[in-house]
Amino acid sequence: MTFSFEGIDHIQLAAPAGCEEAARSFFSGILGWTELPKPEALKGRGGVWFQCGRHQVHIGVQADFVPAAKAHPAFAVAGIDALREHLAKSCVATIDDDARAGEGVVRFFANDPFGNRLEFMETGIRRFAE
Repeated sequence: MTFSFEGIDHIQLAAPAGCEEAARSFFSGILGWTELPKPEALKGRGGVWFQCGRHQVHIGVQADFVPAAKAHPAFAVAGIDALREHLAKSCVATIDDDARAGEGVVRFFANDPFGNRLEFMETGIRRFAE
């Protein structure tokens, strides 16, 4: 084979026109991600880019925007309980899901300001009943 996949460079989430300030407030302000400069050739399209760990998340403007309620990115987190608490203090609702708890996966879902579903997960956690 003459090609190989190296992984994911970025994911793109869609948002409505004029989304930039709400995206900055959520992804940078609440999640703490660093905003990245967009290339000159793409600035006119609107949207905003962020660094998330080793990957980038691009928020792109879509004229006929409809939020992604099922399809979603899953972000690997260290300290998921602290993130859940931080989101609650920031008035961001979360939905717990224990479907993979037997595998040592703790996860929950939240929506970005545009209604796109986001998953946050931490692996290798064993919870014990008290």
